[in-house]
Amino acid sequence: MRENSPTTLAALAPLTLAALGVVYGDIGTSPLYALKEVFHAGHLPASAENVLGVLSLIFWTMTIIVSLKYVLLILRADNNGEGGLIAMLALATTAVKDRPALRRNLMVVGLFGTAIFYGDGVITPAISVLSAVEGLEVAAPGLHNFVVPITLVVLTGLFAVQRFGTGGIGKFFGPITLIWFAALVALGLPHIIENPAVLVALNPAYAASFFINQPLVAFVALGAVVLCVTGGEALYADMGHFGKLPIRLAWYAVVMPALVVNYFGQGAMLLLTPEAVHNPFFLMAPDWAQLPLVILATAATVIASQALISAAFSVTKQAIQLGILPRMTVRHTSVRDTGQIYVPFVNWGLYVFIVLAVAMFRSSSNLASAYGIAVTLDMTITTVMTFYVLRYGWKYPLALCLLATGFFFIIDVTFFLSNLLKLIAGGWFPLVIGAGMFLLMLTWKQGRSLMRNRVRNDAIELEGFLEAVFTSPPVRVAGTAVFLVAEEGLTPNALMHNLKHNKVLHEHNLFVTVRNHEIPWVGFDKRLTMRPLGHDCWQVTLNFGFKNDPDVPEALRLLEGRGVPMDEMDTSYFLSRETVIPTFGAGMAMWREKLFASMHRNATDMADFLNLPSNRIVELGAKVEI
Repeated sequence: MRENSPTTLAALAPLTLAALGVVYGDIGTSPLYALKEVFHAGHLPASAENVLGVLSLIFWTMTIIVSLKYVLLILRADNNGEGGLIAMLALATTAVKDRPALRRNLMVVGLFGTAIFYGDGVITPAISVLSAVEGLEVAAPGLHNFVVPITLVVLTGLFAVQRFGTGGIGKFFGPITLIWFAALVALGLPHIIENPAVLVALNPAYAASFFINQPLVAFVALGAVVLCVTGGEALYADMGHFGKLPIRLAWYAVVMPALVVNYFGQGAMLLLTPEAVHNPFFLMAPDWAQLPLVILATAATVIASQALISAAFSVTKQAIQLGILPRMTVRHTSVRDTGQIYVPFVNWGLYVFIVLAVAMFRSSSNLASAYGIAVTLDMTITTVMTFYVLRYGWKYPLALCLLATGFFFIIDVTFFLSNLLKLIAGGWFPLVIGAGMFLLMLTWKQGRSLMRNRVRNDAIELEGFLEAVFTSPPVRVAGTAVFLVAEEGLTPNALMHNLKHNKVLHEHNLFVTVRNHEIPWVGFDKRLTMRPLGHDCWQVTLNFGFKNDPDVPEALRLLEGRGVPMDEMDTSYFLSRETVIPTFGAGMAMWREKLFASMHRNATDMADFLNLPSNRIVELGAKVEI
């Protein structure tokens, strides 16, 4: 054990540094706007009582939601080492698989949580970069009119370089973010030393007193206080990349102390200079440091935005694998790191809505009105999912599960209700985006289910069909035919069309079904199962997790040595290309069926998705009425 310690420690340091850049970019840049917006949004005077009460609320919000809920509880609920809402959804639905009605409801809730993530993904880069560039108003007030154009230039550059990947510059994210956290401490500490009385706000009695004396004002203020924990869900989402220990170490050793020092430094300054409330973060810095601070803050917010964009790509890929979204073009931007991907449709879709958000709201204070609803909804959904994992997955006693999650549920719902007050002022914006994504996800999932049912009802049982075929065998031609079929045991349309039109059968025939499981990874030892059907025909099932890259030719190479020849140049892949025909009936509403048909028609080719060689594919068409 002792011999392994140096290796473990040597691996821990770079992982912890990397986690700073990817996991904590969002929450690490919240001091730019969080405290400012509490006083702006709540129209609070910056009196000593209010400043201490708000600081106490911020400290205990970070402690309860991040330190206790995410770092101690949620990080335990890993799905084979992976985290994130989709991993949690897969865990929860698997835990209640013997309760179909509950599983269905959880799936809908989880789908909505995944959809609302895209709404959050629009607001985060917009408010982060905009709040950093707004530092120019402090450093050089004459540049006020250039804040929005500079923000749009920075964001345009960020999205334009996504197709090249972040492999080259990604190694600088951790060090730059570490410098950012050091700057947070350097800004806040002198003000705390100058006015150490601010540290009394560590006492939760100040938060309680703030609520007791001004309950309505305090409730409204919670809508802005929650900005100090936006990005907290990234701790769980990025667990698979870094592991629990580096994420926990980075939080307790670097991030939490730096955030507390900076927030309390802002508070100490406001106690002495209440008029600095319009931008306390940048006004903490001496005049000579303000312009360099704007540059560093912009770099930090770009890194935070990059982490969220990468997460959007990753979530989209996982959603495609689980059949929640239609197939899209997914490009790998790194040969060594398979996790580095680029999804063009998502990239430019996010960009359009982010530009729209910046152009519509025009300031971080206005954007703060749109921020919070999506975050608190996701936080609440994560807590609900955790309850079902604890209760039905891990079989913990009901009382313990309610105790572990009920406390956090009450806090999450309280923050959500406070944020609902911002609905008209801007909270509708991420909700509209989330609702649109939810509609697309639900339509795709239900449409696929209708298609499967129709194909299953019209299909012929494979073994009976082969038995009938071989009573009067067709001409056999050399080579191996791979017929892709949605469900095991059913006759693929491509086989029937091939026999009908070409009147031949290959020497070796594989009927391959690709199954995506609700676990992140499936190893090569469990990748493939096969069953002989006689006459040199086999039923083959390929298993992939939602983070695996489905590669059918690579998986079928595992058949070599089992009596199935897989010569690449002598293998043909037969696919059925279905055309969806919307019809009136018991399916979805006609407009949704037409939407599904359009999504199905515009989805990326199945051949590309399964990495089939383009020069070895035979596609045969079929119509499916839903």
